[in-house]
Order: sequence, then C-alpha cells, then structure tokens
Amino acid sequence: MIELKNIQKSFGDKPVIKDVSATMKAGQCNLIIGSSGSGKTVLMKCMVGLFEPDGGQVLYDGKDFFSLNLDEKKEIRKEIGMLFQGSALFDSQTVQQNVMFPLDMFTNDSHATKLKRANEVLDRVNLKDANKKFPAELSGGMKKRVALARAIVLNPKYLFCDEPNSGLDPLTSMVIDKLIQEITKEYNITTVVNTHDMNSLMEIGDYILYMHQGNKEWEGSNKEIIFSKNERLNEFIFASEFLKDAKEMRMLEETGKLPDEIREKPAE
Repeated sequence: MIELKNIQKSFGDKPVIKDVSATMKAGQCNLIIGSSGSGKTVLMKCMVGLFEPDGGQVLYDGKDFFSLNLDEKKEIRKEIGMLFQGSALFDSQTVQQNVMFPLDMFTNDSHATKLKRANEVLDRVNLKDANKKFPAELSGGMKKRVALARAIVLNPKYLFCDEPNSGLDPLTSMVIDKLIQEITKEYNITTVVNTHDMNSLMEIGDYILYMHQGNKEWEGSNKEIIFSKNERLNEFIFASEFLKDAKEMRMLEETGKLPDEIREKPAE
C-alpha cells in the first residue's frame, strides 16, 4: 500500500501539487488521471522519489520514504518496478538481455538462475520465443510487454506505469491493460498507472484519482465514476456526444434500467 499525505510541490513560485492525499492499495490498479498540466506526472515522480515534495509524506507500507536514510531508500527502490511511457528498452540488447538487466544490477544470482527468471516473466507476458530478438524487430505492443516483463522480473511490491498505452492501437492497449491487471492481482502488487486512456479507466480502474490544476478533484472507482456529479470530471472524460451517450447507457445498465429492446441479443 502507498499512502500520500498532504503532498505539496512547487517549482519556483508556481504550485504544481496542492495538498493531495490518497491511499493506493495492494492488489488493485490505482489510476491517476487529468489533463495536461494537471500535476499527475509530477505527483508520480514524487511518489517514486524523483522529486522531493515541499510538504507532506509518501508512505510505503507505513514507511515515510523521504525520512529514510539512503540505504533504507535503496531497499524500497529495489521493490519498485517501472514501466516507462516509451518502453525505454536498450536498442543494442536482445529482449533477454533487456529483461535480465535489473537482475544483473541488483542480484548476485548465477547466470542460469537469472536466465530462468527472465524466461518465466517473458512467458508470463506471452513472449516465450522472443528472447533473441532486438527491440527494432518488435511491434509497439511487444515492446510494452518486454518492458512489463523487465518491470516485474525482481518481483516488485510496487509497480508504476507511465502512460502504458501511449502509441498503441485500441486492441493492443486492451491486451496491455489486461496483463497489468492480471499481474497486479496475481502478485498482489500496488500498481499505479498514469494514464489518459479512457478504456483503461473503465476497464481496470479499481481506484481513480482525478487531478485538476494540482488539486485532487475526485477519487473513486470505475463503477462510481459513471455516477459522478463532478462537472470538471465529466467534461474531461465524457467530452464528446458519443461518450456522453455511452455514459448514459452504462448508467442504465449498472442500475438495471436498460430497456430490453436495446440490450445486445445473443447470436442465434
């Protein structure tokens, strides 16, 4: 579990994060959403320690990260996996070498042990036979899966995903979402996803934190967001008439009021 308590962050005289508190639990996908400039990326960087907040606390299972000494911070960082927006694979290394990189950096395991673990996670993301390929030979979706395999190879307790569906087609995005969701629940990881993908929001948003101009504007689940009365949130998510109609349909479906004549009928 990760707890944010009254996080504040400014750059110069410009406040970017304004007294934000939230609780992100293990075994669920915790999404941070908001328009460009809302502060969501800065908030995530505060969470992983790239920025130090001007005020407040970031608690990893009760431990205040920024009050720990250097060695204690390193121990927590070893428990963090990161899926970067652009995958951040090493072009000159094979898939196998990319996935083994954290093991080479942070463990003293034998090559055989590291190779076994790399194969396990590649198999878990459905890339069993891609070991010897280079990133240039992979599709965008395959690169994301390699990056996800690398992010979980050290069995992290916490997983951060920065725009995991950026640049992917809708079908591939759904595959990545499903993998993140399955891995989160399977290994009881506290997963934090920074996203603007509305499909991710509705499909895997166990907890959603909506940021607006540095403030926590709304929080809740993907079930609750349908019934939100927050005007800014609704304008952000359901901007088009199509999405507004989709929201109306989802509300009717959730409340059991969807007319029978417009329900999808099973194929005969």
